[in-house]
Order: sequence, then structure tokens, then C-alpha cells
Amino acid sequence: MAGLPAPRTAVDRISVLLVEDDEGDAVLVEALLDEVDADVELHRARTLREAEVLLAKVDCVLLDLGLPDTTGLDGLTRLLAHPAPVAIIVLTGLNDEHHGTRAVAAGAEDYLVKGQVDGLGLARGIRYAVGRKHAEETQRQLRDEQLLAAEKTRLERGLLPSFILHPDAPDVKFRYRPGGSRMLLGGDFFDAVSRPDGTLQVIIGDVCGHGPDEAALGVFLRIAWRALVLADQEPSRVLRTLHEILEHERHQPGLFTTACMVTISPDRRWARVYLAGHPEPMLLVGDRVVELPRDRAGLPLGVLPDSTWSGLDVPLPQGWSMLLYTDGLVEGRVVGDVERLGSERLIELIGQVTGGDIRRVQDPDVLLDTLISRVKELNGGELDDDMAVMLISEQD
Repeated sequence: MAGLPAPRTAVDRISVLLVEDDEGDAVLVEALLDEVDADVELHRARTLREAEVLLAKVDCVLLDLGLPDTTGLDGLTRLLAHPAPVAIIVLTGLNDEHHGTRAVAAGAEDYLVKGQVDGLGLARGIRYAVGRKHAEETQRQLRDEQLLAAEKTRLERGLLPSFILHPDAPDVKFRYRPGGSRMLLGGDFFDAVSRPDGTLQVIIGDVCGHGPDEAALGVFLRIAWRALVLADQEPSRVLRTLHEILEHERHQPGLFTTACMVTISPDRRWARVYLAGHPEPMLLVGDRVVELPRDRAGLPLGVLPDSTWSGLDVPLPQGWSMLLYTDGLVEGRVVGDVERLGSERLIELIGQVTGGDIRRVQDPDVLLDTLISRVKELNGGELDDDMAVMLISEQD
């Protein structure tokens, strides 16, 4: 697993830092290790300040508690707070053995009593301490990854909603892909809700940036949108409210969100499209792929305080489908070309995937999967940006 420390082999030399101000004790430690030909590289520091400079370069520290610049367990506490995961063995005197047990309770791997350990015992103690520290670090990283995975799952549950659709509502399919291999979520979000009168409301949006903060904000905006739709708010007012929410909830000034909101009439013969700085949907009808005009497109949410948005009415011919997407779908590169894919080449790609006629595609899932696969293939691998795609189709 990437990031975890590699297991130590028998040929690896262990780098040991002896932190000891007493020359006699330091010579004794060196002699004990030489006596058994211990495979260690021994370094020396006489104060804790010197030790902190060398800490990142060693595997194990032999720490005397009686240093000139520390008292009691203060030195151990300072070393444990260092970001370098290093094993620490405390050296105590015969009359201070209780300090050793306290040191282990505070986080040291072990303690050894001066004068009561031979070379074999010292070398063995170092190996065991380093092994335990590696095991602890591995477990810590595994726990961190599990916590990150759990957080990612919680965010994904918010980003990937369960649509509220009546049985006779238009068919809605979606795909969501995080960008690259970051294992971080972006701010793409989407949702669909059908109302009792048969009206279908759909939104797709993109909070600028990547990561948990942007993902959480996307989830927040999606949930707010659903609540407003279920409360029968006018679509233009819904966007205005999302704009106001974003202004108050964003974690940094100037953070904006693009959005496309679509209302489809109960008879499925017309749609009203609202654009807030977002790529326009594409209407797929027979052998035509039409990019809807942007003559009523407004600014992204969160840009200007007095922004307004008006809808564009679009007639829907028999057998229509509508493709909504975030810009991650069209911002991928094309191998051998300096230009990005762009919407025009996306239209060409849809024509290739459908064989020139959307009516030949019986399964919308196949269309989405094939289209995304071809986009990734042209990009030469995973897309850098997060991507959300929705395909709405008139049911027979």
C-alpha cells in the first residue's frame, strides 16, 4: 500500500541516535553494540536541541532523561510531538526505574536500565522497538485511510442522490467520476425531482475547486435545491436563493458555483433551461445533436450580489434526449492535439458513439458509458477534473 513504511530486512542498517550528555555512559553504549557487532549506525547528541535536528534521519532514539536542557519526561514529550515517526527507548539509572515505566506509559517504545543490559539485550531492544514503531505507524496510516474512505463515502452519498421520480417521469441516468487518482471529491453535484403534476425539475452544478470542502458545499447546495423545489419555489427564485446561500456558506471569499437547471413540462413537449455560468445542455433528436443557445445565460452563483437569471424555453420534439454535464467532460485533452476536447468535438463524438442516430441506442446506460470511455481514451487516461453527466430521455 502506497505511503506505508517498507518492511525492514536483515541487511538494513538501523540508524540509532544516542542522546546522552555523560561521556562515560555514551562510551558504554557504543562498546555494548560493538561487542555484539550490532548492525546499527550510531549517532550522538548531547542535548535535546541537537537531537531534534537529527531526529528525521534516524530509526531509533536512545534517550537519557537527565539532559542539560530538559527535566523529567519533558524531553520525551518533545520528541514524541515531532512529526517523524521514530522509535524511542528511554535510558534510566538503577534508582530511576519508575521513570522508565512512566515513559512507556507516555509513549516510549521501551526503557532500559543502565548497567543492567548487555550488548545482546541492547541490540535486541533496538530491533524490537523499531519493529513495533513500524507496526504502529502502519496501523495509524491504515486507520487514517479508513477514516478518509469513510468520509469520502459519506460525501459521495450526498453527491450521488436518490432521485425523487414518479414511475411515468422521463428517464434520468447519471454518471459521476472524481478527477484523476486524487481520491478527493470535487464540487460537482446534481439532482432530479418530479412533482405531483408531472413536471420534472433537474439541476447539475459545479463548485469551483476540488476537495472535501468543495464537495461538502456541493452537497449543501444540492440539498437546499431539493428543499426549495419540493416547496414549489419559482425556478428563477430557486437560483437566487442558492446564490444567497453560497455567499453565506462558502469557506473562502470569491468561491463561485456554476449551475444548469432544467424544468420539463408534464407533457414533455417543452423545457425551460436556466444557465448560471454553466455549459449549455445538448438536445439529442434523431440524427441531430443541438447545443442549446446561451443568449439568456447568467453569471455563476456567488459572483455578483445582484445577479438574476431568466429561463430559455426549448421545444422538445418526439423522441428527444437531453445531455447535461459539468465541464470536466469537455476539458480533457486530446492526445496529439494542443486543444481540449470542447463542446464541438463532444458533439462529433456523440455522433460517432450513436452511429449518427440517437434512435439506434436502445440503452441510455450504454450510451453514457461508451461516451465517457471514448472521452477518457482521447485524453490518454483518467480525466484531471471531476465529471458529472446526466442523460434525460422521453419514455415511450
